[in-house]
Amino acid sequence: MSTGPAPSHDAAAPVPGRDHYIVSRTVAASPAEVFALLTDPSRHSETEPTDWVRASLEADPAPLTEVDQIFGIEMFHENAGGRYDMHNRVIALEPERTIAWQPGQYGPDGTWGGGGWTWRYDLAPIGEGTRVTVTYDWRAVPQELREEFGLPPFPPSFLEEGLAALEKAVVTG
Repeated sequence: MSTGPAPSHDAAAPVPGRDHYIVSRTVAASPAEVFALLTDPSRHSETEPTDWVRASLEADPAPLTEVDQIFGIEMFHENAGGRYDMHNRVIALEPERTIAWQPGQYGPDGTWGGGGWTWRYDLAPIGEGTRVTVTYDWRAVPQELREEFGLPPFPPSFLEEGLAALEKAVVTG
């Protein structure tokens, strides 16, 4: 159960020209507890409302501690042909305040490349809880990839449901 007002977002549904979603929720956990969850790749599936995010590709993944760190996640989505791997590069990290990553994949030559979309979580202490703001941003994605991938692939309510899942995971831990 949320300790604050209903989630807020900056858009009601995908609209032409929109290139990001921002959704917030106050959760009954400290910034340290929320940050610990977000920086543990083995728990990322707990922050997502469906089974799209499956598991860490590493049996015992290292915690996320620095910018440019890459962590692998097993994914599954029918529209993507079923199971696939993502290798996310950390692009911002400030302990107990911010973590952001850009999903990407390794090419046949072993180089990493991203599609341009990012996930960002900003944490702010509020009373005895934390205001968690998630931003899904696709403004750096080229138009041809936006069309190929159908960006955005979900409405803002997906982020609201993800924050509810995050709260459940961090509170029941």
